[in-house]
Amino acid sequence: MTAVPPESSTRRSRGPLIAVVLLIVAGIASAAWGIAGREKALTDLSRETHEMAIVSVTVTRPSTGTAGEQVSLPGNIQPFTDAAIFARTSGYLKRRSADIGSRVKAGQVLAEIDTPETDQQLLQARADLASAQANARLAQTTADRYQDLIKSDSVSRQDLDNAIGNYDAKKAAVLSADANVKRLEELQKFKTIYAPFDGVITARNTDIGALIGSGANAKELFHVAAVNRLRIFVSVPQTYSGAVRTGMDADIEVQGLPGRIFKGRVARTAQAIDPESRTLLTEIDLDNPGEILPGSFAQVHLKLPTSATTFRLPVSTLIFRSEGLRVATVNNGAVSLVPITIGRDFGSTVEVVAGLKGQESVVVNPPDSLADGQAVTVVATDGKRPQP
Repeated sequence: MTAVPPESSTRRSRGPLIAVVLLIVAGIASAAWGIAGREKALTDLSRETHEMAIVSVTVTRPSTGTAGEQVSLPGNIQPFTDAAIFARTSGYLKRRSADIGSRVKAGQVLAEIDTPETDQQLLQARADLASAQANARLAQTTADRYQDLIKSDSVSRQDLDNAIGNYDAKKAAVLSADANVKRLEELQKFKTIYAPFDGVITARNTDIGALIGSGANAKELFHVAAVNRLRIFVSVPQTYSGAVRTGMDADIEVQGLPGRIFKGRVARTAQAIDPESRTLLTEIDLDNPGEILPGSFAQVHLKLPTSATTFRLPVSTLIFRSEGLRVATVNNGAVSLVPITIGRDFGSTVEVVAGLKGQESVVVNPPDSLADGQAVTVVATDGKRPQP
């Protein structure tokens, strides 16, 4: 027999052992690779989840408001002076010299009233005055005679006192009758109706032959309006009331006169807010070039000065919370909910009078779940670079 060398026998005995070791190493390497892959996937998933949890927002910056803001308000044009003309005596309209649209001067005769009853009352009052004067003269003569007779004791002191008292009563009757005559003379003057000021007859409610009443039965005969100067009444909202000042200029547009701008001036305000409408009644005086009709509608433009520089923000930046109005600002990727105070509402934008410095990045369309200190990502809008 041929003997097997010891080295060859040893190699054959180690072969299976090496194979097992290699299998174990391969298994360990495979397990390590699988664990590393799962850890990487877990890390990627965590990173993606974290990134998805951060809200993406767009931001804007507050724009600076101007020192003066112009507001447009509806106005009602009225005559500077407006008067209804009534009769102070009764009768029938005898003549009229004015009609609707007539331009009249102060003191011009508008109409005459036929007053037969008043005329007769005046005649009677004058007759009563004459009778009272005659009685007073007789009483004076009697009193003077008794003054002479008392010196010789021809009459008693009582008779003299009665004569003097009767004379005093007759003098009082003369004064009463004279006052009645003057009253009827003044009343008779009202039979002629005059224009109280320069203006236009805007209404005529009587005609020749119509019965004219006075007192409780009086009705308006004419309506006169002074149109050379006009008043425009504007109800200024309480928000702007603090900026309205006497002497402030106003631009007026009138319907029916398109493209025309008339210059007016604030003459006075009511100095009180109407509790029903929360507005300040403001009067603007305007010289009428003759084209503006009283009663017209006007659009009044007021340039209201502001006491300090303000900011404007889109209404889409506002957050309404139970604790008050807020806006969300972004600084270093974190959100801060800032309380603000707004002034005027311009529709798509609002005026911010307190709470901002003007350099903040304000979130547009903030989600309701946005919280103070929350991390966010600022994204670009309209192809522009994201704002910091």
